[in-house]
Amino acid sequence: MKLFSAYSANSTRQCVGTCGSIRIWSRYRSRGIEWRAAYSTSGIPLPSGERAQSGLLTFAQAEDKKPPEVIRIGGKRYKSDDWTNIPKNISNAALRNLHLQSNHPLAITRSIIESHFPSPTYKHYNDLFPVVSVAQNFDSLGFPSDHPGRQKTDTYYVNKDQVLRTHTSAHQADTFRSNSSDGYLISADVYRRDAIDKSHYPVFHQMEGARMWDRSRVAGGDLVRAVLEDLETLPKHTVEVEDPNPTTHAERNPLQSAYHSQEEVEAIARHMKRSIENVIVDIFSRAQSGSESEPIRIRWIEAYFPFTSPSWEMEVFWEGDWLELMGCGVVKQDLLINAGVPQQLGWAFGMGLERIAMLLFKIPDIRLFWSQDPRFLSQFSALKTVSQFVPFSKYPPCWKDVSFWLPDASSSDEETETSQKSQCAIHENDLMEIVRETAADNVETVQLVDEFTHPKTGRQSRCYRVNYRSLEKTLTHTEANELHQLVRTKIQEGLGVILR
Repeated sequence: MKLFSAYSANSTRQCVGTCGSIRIWSRYRSRGIEWRAAYSTSGIPLPSGERAQSGLLTFAQAEDKKPPEVIRIGGKRYKSDDWTNIPKNISNAALRNLHLQSNHPLAITRSIIESHFPSPTYKHYNDLFPVVSVAQNFDSLGFPSDHPGRQKTDTYYVNKDQVLRTHTSAHQADTFRSNSSDGYLISADVYRRDAIDKSHYPVFHQMEGARMWDRSRVAGGDLVRAVLEDLETLPKHTVEVEDPNPTTHAERNPLQSAYHSQEEVEAIARHMKRSIENVIVDIFSRAQSGSESEPIRIRWIEAYFPFTSPSWEMEVFWEGDWLELMGCGVVKQDLLINAGVPQQLGWAFGMGLERIAMLLFKIPDIRLFWSQDPRFLSQFSALKTVSQFVPFSKYPPCWKDVSFWLPDASSSDEETETSQKSQCAIHENDLMEIVRETAADNVETVQLVDEFTHPKTGRQSRCYRVNYRSLEKTLTHTEANELHQLVRTKIQEGLGVILR
């Protein structure tokens, strides 16, 4: 189902800086970023000097250049335009298919989950191409036109009509429409411009599943009976489950009363929760194997997602804390109506494979999933019991700060201490993208550590702390300094800030 955790109604994105009381996006800044990404992806000749080596263009150069006519993703060619913002490191990641690589921890995790949703009831889709239409990714799921997920600061655009999917649910409507099985699982790589830390990466993997029942096909039209009969075929676990709330609540978790009866939703919710609980019990039992741990505990929390109602989040008590693992719910009937299967109803869930795999194998840093170092890959095997990751080296961190003044919204270069200059906003995801594209996986985290507004001029300053730490070697201070100086230059050129 729709990426439950990331695009809920309360989803927000951080914006750094304001212009008066209105958030604005600097025209020359955003155009600079667009051209930078497009030229870096295209590989066509760039101006000489350091900017050419980096793929970055100054604002004046961006005004004079045209974007490349085509970009290449996964061996396919696509027409580009002013919306294109995919850097080369992202296009190169397409079709790595970590979730399909034998003995990779993501592939092992996927296989464990799939084993609980067998064919022919569930059809498995694991090789869907990552480029989808804007309509598939947003419109088919009812995203409002002003949703932050549609912005170029959040999403990688191939062109104005196509994107790298931001969630597996981009394929949901087509899968419902094909109506080729009662249920399905989709696992795939998804793409988002996001923060830089140990748990976020611009390319990650999701799995979603759904189970439908067709009123026109169940015996005697009795859907409740059909669901409960299917429920009896599912294994029963012995783990403690906390589920104190009623299945529906008029305000917090409403019934879709125009389409569903209370009895139907009660039965569907029971089937869904048992199905998901069996998966999580299996995964965490494997993670506990051979160790003395407190008993697994599960709880269901009421939630809101635009595409299910009623909706829930599942949490597991693990190593002293409650961890949110996934979202799920009864599919909104208008999605099924729009997909041409109005007679069906059922449930859907969505989860991140990296999050599950990091818990299962105790992998501390999401960058490790992309490592091709045999010291990492050789630790995992689908033919063995789940083994915890053993660090093969501990390389020291190297912290460097970058401070800058936000660019002025005014076109005038004159400054006076008494004038309060408006400041152009920069989006934090744009800064993260520059750091990631410049330093690749040599950066572990980027954090905002200080904000300052000059009391007289109103100029705004930001300071970010960059932690340089490679997973495969020790970075010397000389190497880190050289890399950091390049990052500073790219931030200045790409965002139009004034370095301090």
